[in-house]
Amino acid sequence: MAPSSPAAQTMGAAEWLMLIILSVLWGGAFFGVEIMLEALPPLTIVLLRAGLATLTLYAVLIVGRIALPITARLWGAFFVMALLNNVFPFCLIVWGQTEITGGLAAILIATTPLFTVLLVQFFAADERLTIARIAGVSLGLVGVAVMIGPAALRGLGDDVLAQLAVLAAAFSYACAGIYGRRFRRLPALIPAVGQLTAGTAIMLPVALVIDRPWTLPMPGLEVWAAVVGVAIFSTAIAYNLYFRLLSTAGATNVLLVTFLAPISALLLGALIISETLEPRNLAGMLLIFAGLAAIDGRPGRWLRARFA
Repeated sequence: MAPSSPAAQTMGAAEWLMLIILSVLWGGAFFGVEIMLEALPPLTIVLLRAGLATLTLYAVLIVGRIALPITARLWGAFFVMALLNNVFPFCLIVWGQTEITGGLAAILIATTPLFTVLLVQFFAADERLTIARIAGVSLGLVGVAVMIGPAALRGLGDDVLAQLAVLAAAFSYACAGIYGRRFRRLPALIPAVGQLTAGTAIMLPVALVIDRPWTLPMPGLEVWAAVVGVAIFSTAIAYNLYFRLLSTAGATNVLLVTFLAPISALLLGALIISETLEPRNLAGMLLIFAGLAAIDGRPGRWLRARFA
């Protein structure tokens, strides 16, 4: 697998816009999962999310008359990607959210870029570790913690298994970002469909055997609306954007979405359910934006050129 050119690992205006949209789609998933957990067990949620997203993307393939490549090697890679990017993290996060708060889960998931900047040194030579990148990722992680506030950290040390589960999900996402670089020569829709198809195939027998969903009470309309919304917007559309970004911006940059997703979740909460934004929320956002600026590098270069 040939490395990407250095230029391919920078973020232009289009990439930043896609990253923001992706953060809104994944930030909104926090609301959907909380609603679904009121009526559905974790494995069934994961199956419904992946399965409905898969059907959505197959409809796009049919309408667009797009054929999926059929090779054993490629589909083997799709199954590995599904395990790393869907099955493991979805199950771990949803289970973790049954024991810890969504705020603490968001902070733990925000460690994904930290894992990524370490892994790229061994598996992605074109995404070099720099002081600016380390500083930016550290600022972003601190920003997430400040923005969500100390209340989310009060449970730190309790429910250790649930917290380790969410950290393991963050590590799995980082591994997926590195592994998914092999799909960058394919149109983004293809690995999105392949990964979700494989994820559904893996989750179907697991959920049927463990959760026995046919024995559950029929969920209400609010739960079904959350299932459909998370499947279509936070999964089908989101993974199409994810693979587009992965091919043009690199693993480290695309996983910066874990810093932006909590911002999106807070802003959506303020808009949809009239939650109040507190000064710490704004302070945390500023720290995250400072971290992203350090990683991007252009503000620093502009300042050096202007004041040198």
